[in-house]
Amino acid sequence: MRKSNLASIFEGLSSLGLSNTKGVVWNLNPAELVSEAIKNGDGMLTDTGALMCDTGKFTGRSPKDRYIVKDDITKDKVWWGDINIPYDEAKFDELYKKVVNSLTYKKLYIRDAYAGADEDYRLKVRVIDTQAWHNLFCYNMFIRPKKEELEDFHPDFTIIAVPEFEAVPEIDGTRAKNFAIINFTKKIILVGGTGYTGETKKGVFSVLNFLLPDKSDVLSMHCSANMGKADDTALFFGLSGTGKTTLSADPNRRLIGDDEHGWTNKGVFNFEGGCYAKVIDLKESSEPEIFRAIKFGAILENTRFIPGTNSVDFTNEEVTQNTRVSYPLHHIPNSVQPAVGGHPNHIFFLTCDAYGVLPPISKLSIGQAMYHFISGYTAKVAGTETGINEPVSVFSACFGAPFMPLQPTKYAELLGKKIMENDVDIWLINTGWVGGPYGVGERISLKHTRRLISAALNNELKDVNFEKLPIFNLEFPTEVSGVPSEVLSPRTAWDDKAAYDETSGKLAVSFQENFKPYEDFANEEIQNGGPQLQKEASMEN
Repeated sequence: MRKSNLASIFEGLSSLGLSNTKGVVWNLNPAELVSEAIKNGDGMLTDTGALMCDTGKFTGRSPKDRYIVKDDITKDKVWWGDINIPYDEAKFDELYKKVVNSLTYKKLYIRDAYAGADEDYRLKVRVIDTQAWHNLFCYNMFIRPKKEELEDFHPDFTIIAVPEFEAVPEIDGTRAKNFAIINFTKKIILVGGTGYTGETKKGVFSVLNFLLPDKSDVLSMHCSANMGKADDTALFFGLSGTGKTTLSADPNRRLIGDDEHGWTNKGVFNFEGGCYAKVIDLKESSEPEIFRAIKFGAILENTRFIPGTNSVDFTNEEVTQNTRVSYPLHHIPNSVQPAVGGHPNHIFFLTCDAYGVLPPISKLSIGQAMYHFISGYTAKVAGTETGINEPVSVFSACFGAPFMPLQPTKYAELLGKKIMENDVDIWLINTGWVGGPYGVGERISLKHTRRLISAALNNELKDVNFEKLPIFNLEFPTEVSGVPSEVLSPRTAWDDKAAYDETSGKLAVSFQENFKPYEDFANEEIQNGGPQLQKEASMEN
């Protein structure tokens, strides 16, 4: 580290109230951080060179413990509620002092990085970690500045992540000992009591989701993106388990990113510099790009070895089903660098409909696109969580409600505007069940889903016949090369048509009930984009 860099870092730390630290290391490279993590007893190398680590008590995010400080900047703009939970300014100041005091004489791993591949919209981020492997995660997931860009780096936001620090709820005003708090006035994200690295990356995503649409008319999106040989861009929205990462990692297309993007008046750009993929039951044969990215520099979270080896057992869910891998985007050979693309030609909304009601592919109008975007529907299946014995509907606004500080219709209307301006085709893709619900029907094969997406991308569906699905009013193709016709029509695929109609009605009611909090904010076009049931029918179902 050059002296000027060192002086700048310490000046920045001092302004944060940090002093008397045991040591500060800045922007270590992956080899140095891996060495530090192993020396600290926080990780082990696998046979591919990846670092295997455990996140501790928390193996996923804790949405109920994520807060936004309510102040002059946020009080009238954030959509407060169960998702965006307000936190008192004075309480933040008190808790912040405790966290800072806990860092006295501790070694700190500091990283300066960018969030945003488009230079016009990027956020400068400084991350302060107490664990080396957490800092390696940030190396992977954020965009790595060039050396000359670090010479005069002044962060827009600072993240302080201290997993070992726990709050005292009755004093600090938190729900539990763990917390993730965003302060837009002080431009700080404070994370404590949890070792789950996803809290850091999603904290930055939440910041961008607040700043970009409100200030610069940029649509921030929880989606993956890739690009074809003709530089045609496609976006994939979907909740966990719907195939967002899998379907965007296409060997025939170049990857822009797997999770977080912005859509400007120029096109699409990745917020991140890496990927954070699920690896439970990962196989090279089905997901070769992800499998081969797990090499030196990658971090595996909460996985286990095959006994007697240092080879990863990807089927092992001893710790969690949410096993993950983090790796820099350049681990994917056909990734786009820099990670930007043009306006999308196609957008895919992915849902795993465990009820077997929705078509494997259907084309959406702009109104339907905005409605389904706000709804963010999928379904959990029996056996995935304790107490779930039959399919359960799950809705997450904008396919990422926990990270969206603004009212969801703001994002939806911006989406509709951009779709109309750029003549984008929108598709709803069901990666779930056909011929009946979970336990009766069959899961739609990945092979068929890939063929349907390929047909849409190649404009093969421009001249085929479409039928309309009752109640949901979704238009679906009656024939697609390589996909059996009985798979395309959900009602036809059911042996018991009356049972299909009943299930379809119940799912429609679930959509309508979920949409009620948004009705007063949604325009007529959005409201007409949802399933249409008479009130009497809704009550009967």
